[in-house]
Amino acid sequence: MGIEWFRDLIICILGLVATGVLIFIAVLLYSFYHRTKSILDSIETISRTIQGITSYVGGEVAKPLIQVVAIIQGIRQGIDTMSKFFKK
Repeated sequence: MGIEWFRDLIICILGLVATGVLIFIAVLLYSFYHRTKSILDSIETISRTIQGITSYVGGEVAKPLIQVVAIIQGIRQGIDTMSKFFKK
C-alpha cells in the first residue's frame, strides 16, 4: 500500500463526512424554517385579532364621540347665529 492509497482513502472519508455535515445542516435549516414560519403565522393571527378588536372598540368609541361633537358644533352654530341676530 502506497501513499496514494491513503490519500484516496482520506479523500473518500472527507467526502462522506462533508456530505453528512451538509445533510445535517440542511435538516437543521429546514427545522428552523418551519419553527420560524409557525411563529410568524401565530404573530400574524394575533395581529389580525388585535386589529379586529381595536377597530371594533374604535367604532364603538367613535360613534358616541361623533354624536357629542356634532351636538356641540350645533350648539355653537346656534349661539353664533343668535349672537349675529342680536347684534343687528
